[in-house]
Amino acid sequence: MPTAHGRNVALTPHLAKFVDDLVESGTYNNASEVVRDGLRELQRRKHADQLTEIRARVGTGLGELDRGEGPCGPPAEVLGGVLTEVKRRLGDK
Repeated sequence: MPTAHGRNVALTPHLAKFVDDLVESGTYNNASEVVRDGLRELQRRKHADQLTEIRARVGTGLGELDRGEGPCGPPAEVLGGVLTEVKRRLGDK
């Protein structure tokens, strides 16, 4: 396990009770396990949201291509243009 990095986290009374209840029930051994599990779930949700967005964009692009819209030309040039645009957008963030 990697070195632990301490953090101080302020919880509302409601969340503090929720964490305490999970530990007292034996579901988790301590509050740190509860927080780590919660953060892992947030990561999974974020990745799932990103995947949903990617699928939607791919679907939109395929629909455009099916309708004869979108970039035309030699595949290498089209792909090169797409990759250039992606790099530009990533650089803007």
